[in-house]
Amino acid sequence: MALQIQPFVFDCPSRRGSPWPALKMTAKRYRASGISPVDGLTLLFFHCIGSHKEQWEPVIAYLFSQSQPSSLDHFKIREAWSFDWPTHGEAGVLNRELLEQRTDSVSVYDWVPGVVQFLRSRHMQGHRVVLCGHSAGAGTAVHAAAEFYPNLASAGITRLILIESTLITRELFNENFEDRMSQMEFAITATSSRKDRWKSRQDASLYFQKRFPWSMWDPRALRSYVEHGLYDLEDGTVALKCDKKREAEGYPDVDPHFEGTIRLGELCHAIPVHVVWGTRNDLVPDFIQDALSDASEGRPMTSVTKVKRAGHLIVQEQPIGLAQAIRDILETIPSFSVERSKL
Repeated sequence: MALQIQPFVFDCPSRRGSPWPALKMTAKRYRASGISPVDGLTLLFFHCIGSHKEQWEPVIAYLFSQSQPSSLDHFKIREAWSFDWPTHGEAGVLNRELLEQRTDSVSVYDWVPGVVQFLRSRHMQGHRVVLCGHSAGAGTAVHAAAEFYPNLASAGITRLILIESTLITRELFNENFEDRMSQMEFAITATSSRKDRWKSRQDASLYFQKRFPWSMWDPRALRSYVEHGLYDLEDGTVALKCDKKREAEGYPDVDPHFEGTIRLGELCHAIPVHVVWGTRNDLVPDFIQDALSDASEGRPMTSVTKVKRAGHLIVQEQPIGLAQAIRDILETIPSFSVERSKL
């Protein structure tokens, strides 16, 4: 199915109390050519640290291929949106001069105000919205939805889908402090010492194909990373759009994870929340996964799904397996006419 793809640039208001100028948030809207069913679902996607909005495109394309606009029994997609963290992807290039002035880290807390403003904008009026977030992007989805709690219907938010979420309680983090800090320090060191400039996109592609973690990625995800995760420099070389210093500083930004877990406990009682994991636990161990969906702690999940042959970077490793899991979740959402009859 051919998709119409339109880029957007939005203001991302400074978080409360920040002395720094507002940044920009870049996004893309995806619609099926010639078809945009107003009674369909609107899907919003938020990426992980070190990624960019286009990494969702294999997932988005598959979901549109499964959407049935003329059917009363199957889910319909009105449109999909994917967003860049203000330090990542095209936003990282657009904000580069402002980011060079900042001496603080750019947190999930800096991304959320832009998402909330978007949800309140004319673009989302009358839409039925499903928020889908991967890793730190799952925290972004939770924090954005929580801004409308308890009246999530005011923003049209009907579901949350959290993919390889890194949300954790402060207590559980402290109980496993050494293990969590070891993971974090490894990510920081690996990112900070990583090569970030190449002679050409072809040179970069060959580099990634031979090295972990990119060698484990689906070819579509790797092509997207080379095409959309790099930008051209004046000397003809290419570099990562997300500065590796800005990527590295995202890993120790744990407060949004702690607070997000608390807010998730509220949201679980307001709308259905679905969780998706990979079967290979290479970052989020079982005890953290189980704790996130612990009903006895006030976090009952509507569903928990495992995608085979996927690790934490599930979007990049198994985009179609992930898309199939999301499709199955979307199939459980009542049609617009059914939901209206319940109001």
